Amino acid sequence: MNPEVAFDAFNVQLTGINEDLVRDKPTFPEIWNEIEPIMSSGILVAHNAVFDLGVLKACLAHYEIEWKPSVKYACTVQIGRKHLPDMKHNLNVMCDYYGIALEHHKADSDSHACAEILLRYFADGVNEKSIIRTYTL
Repeated sequence: MNPEVAFDAFNVQLTGINEDLVRDKPTFPEIWNEIEPIMSSGILVAHNAVFDLGVLKACLAHYEIEWKPSVKYACTVQIGRKHLPDMKHNLNVMCDYYGIALEHHKADSDSHACAEILLRYFADGVNEKSIIRTYTL
């Protein structure tokens, strides 16, 4: 996706994504109709979900896209802090702990790792009903 903003050098170094890679990619409003049904189909799950939901909220506001007043979400960082309180909960640390392959800061790898961590939490006995939160958009 083309974010239509200048790229921060730190983020380019971290992710390997630069302006040249996204110049011809669709913008957020151009893909919203495609991703909205997916986003609306259930509970959103992310590692550090409040950050990601804040970015989503800002994008919706910036492009004046109306969606819904709130979303249900689960955050693997928040779950981990309760389930494994004596650990750091960085994505790479959790992947090392659970033996999950990770190509850090690559969206597909990060999202797969987050899903695997959530499955490990469930296998460890975390009650799925106790992890759902609501984020106000």
